[in-house]
Amino acid sequence: LCLGWHWNPSRGYSRVAHDVNNRAVLPVPEWLVTLGRRAVADATGDATLAASYTPDVALVNHYADAAKMGMHRDADERSDAPVVSLSIGDTCRFRFSNATTRNRPYTDVWLASGDLFVFGGPARRNYHGVTKVYPNTAPFDCGVQGRLNITLRETGFQRHG
Repeated sequence: LCLGWHWNPSRGYSRVAHDVNNRAVLPVPEWLVTLGRRAVADATGDATLAASYTPDVALVNHYADAAKMGMHRDADERSDAPVVSLSIGDTCRFRFSNATTRNRPYTDVWLASGDLFVFGGPARRNYHGVTKVYPNTAPFDCGVQGRLNITLRETGFQRHG
């Protein structure tokens, strides 16, 4: 699911969902923008950066029990603003590498339901991925089977471009 902009690995960003109806992509809801600003403020301590943070895309991915996401960089955006990633549901092992290689050195971080991971500055273009989802680790009343990840980004693209 994409909000704000539709992202497709082979096509990049578009304002059209490229589904059978070619519908316009819905905007990022204000509550997610507010969450992103608060996450940036908490992670960086920079109130000015947080106040100016206005993510215009939210990518929502669902991970089933055996799902993984290969090492990749969020490099299709023009903006160097931080990336905010929210985990809901099952815990995952998130691998965070460096900006030049998918390989070592990397750090594995276990992200549980409700965890936010913020990366920006020199680490904004670091390789990262999900190497494992741990089934049945979501909180009992979470309401999610598997793992949902909501990633907020600023694209740096013009609104009508």
